[in-house]
Amino acid sequence: MSRSPLCMLVWVCVAILGWSTSARALPAYARQTGQACVACHVSFPELTPYGRLFKLSGYTIGRRQAVPLAFMAQAGDSGVRHNRDDQGNEIVPKTDSLQLSGASLFLAGKVTDNIGGWVQWTYDNLYVNADGKTVGHSGIDNTDLRVVGRKVNAEDTALRWLYGLTLHNNPTVQDVWNSTPAFGFPFTLPPNAIGPAAATMLDGTLAQQVAGLGGYVFWNRMLYAEVTGYRTADGFFAPLRAGQDVHTPGGVNRLSGINSYWRLAWNREWEAHSLMLGAYGLRVKLYPDNTMPYTPTDRYTDTAIDAQYQYITDPHTFTLQATRIHERQDYRASFPATAAGEPIGAGPTPANPRDTLNTTKLKASYYYQRRYGATLAWFSTTGSTDAGLHAPGSVDGSASGRPDTRGYVLELDYLPIQNLRLMLQYYDYARFNGGRSNYDGAGRSAKDNNTWFVNAWFVY
Repeated sequence: MSRSPLCMLVWVCVAILGWSTSARALPAYARQTGQACVACHVSFPELTPYGRLFKLSGYTIGRRQAVPLAFMAQAGDSGVRHNRDDQGNEIVPKTDSLQLSGASLFLAGKVTDNIGGWVQWTYDNLYVNADGKTVGHSGIDNTDLRVVGRKVNAEDTALRWLYGLTLHNNPTVQDVWNSTPAFGFPFTLPPNAIGPAAATMLDGTLAQQVAGLGGYVFWNRMLYAEVTGYRTADGFFAPLRAGQDVHTPGGVNRLSGINSYWRLAWNREWEAHSLMLGAYGLRVKLYPDNTMPYTPTDRYTDTAIDAQYQYITDPHTFTLQATRIHERQDYRASFPATAAGEPIGAGPTPANPRDTLNTTKLKASYYYQRRYGATLAWFSTTGSTDAGLHAPGSVDGSASGRPDTRGYVLELDYLPIQNLRLMLQYYDYARFNGGRSNYDGAGRSAKDNNTWFVNAWFVY
C-alpha cells in the first residue's frame, strides 16, 4: 500500500474540515424539526427511538420547509491486501488514493401533516459499467414516500395508533430498526473492494429495482406490523429504478407479478433503554433473465429474525443488533433448462433443483458524547454446495462450489461536527466464497481480500 490508513484519515480530516468549517446548518429533517441531528440519530443513519417515531410518522413532525433539500458527499481511500490476480493484473481499480466515491441530493421532508418522505438521487464516481470500465454514473437511490394517520388516547394524549402507507424501492428501506439490511451495518461500504458473491434477496439484491407499496400499523409504540407487495419498477413506477441497466441480460432482476413481504416487531422503551424483537420475510418470483419476462420463474423464500437493543444517555450510548436470514431457493425454471443443456439466457445455471443460503450479522457499537465511536461486527454466509452457481475460475468464484464467507468488521468513528463523520474501517475474512485458502482454484486465500477503508461522510 502506498499510504497507511492512519495517514489517509488525517489527510481526509484536514481536507474536509478545511472545506466545511462554515457548514454549521443542519440536514433537512433537523431544519424541519428544529432539533439537532442526535435527536434522531445515534450516528447517521442509525436511528434513536425519536428518529424511529419520526420516520413512522411519515417524516411529518415539525414545520414544512420552503426548500426541503439536503446534500451528502463521501470521499475516502481503500486498500485490498493483495490486489492482483494470478496473472498479475490489478483486480480493483483506484485504490491507495483519495477518491470522491459519491454524492447525493435529497428531496426530503413534510408535505402536509399526513404526507411526507424523501427521494435520493446519487452520483457514483466509481461505477463499473458493463464493459468493466470505471465511469461516473447517476441514478435513483433509496426512496421512501408515506401517507400516515394517528390516533391518541383521549385521557392522556399518548399515541395509541400510528398507521400509514409507504411507497419505496428497496426491501427494508422502510424499516425503522437498523438490524434489517437496507440501513444495517456497515452503513458505508468501501466502493473499491472485493466482496463475496452470494447474497439473499433481502440483503440488497433488489435495491433500486422494485416498487414496494405497503401498509403498516404501530400500536402503543409497542407492536408493529407491516405487509408490502413488490413488483418490478417499470411503467408508472419506472422512476424508482432510474439509472439501472434494464436492457442488458443479467443487468437487473425482474420480478413476476406481486411479491409479498411481511414484518412483525415487538418494541419496548423505558428510561434510557429500548429493545426490539422481530421477524420479517419475503417471497420472490424471479425471471432467470431480466430481458425474457415470458419464461417460467425461479422462487426465493426469505425468512428472518432480528433484534436490537439501545442504551442512550449523555455521554454514553450502546447499541446491539442482530439478524439472521434463511433463504430457500427453488430453481424450478433454471434447473430443468440447465439439465437439458439450454440455460435460460443469462440466468443462473444451478446444479441442484433447490438450495439454501443463510446470512447472520451481529454488531455492537459504543459512542462517547455522540462524537467518538467504535463498532465491532461479525458476519457469516453459509449455504448449499452448488458448483453450477459458485463456479471456480475467477476472483469471486468458488473452487468448492460453496458460498461460505465469514469475518468481522472493525470501525472507528469521529464526528467533529454533527453533520460530518470521519471513519476508519477494516474488514478481515476468515473464509471467502467457500474456503480459507485457494478458494478460487488459482491460489487466492480469504485473507488476500482483507480491506482497510478511510472515509469522510458529510451531510448538509
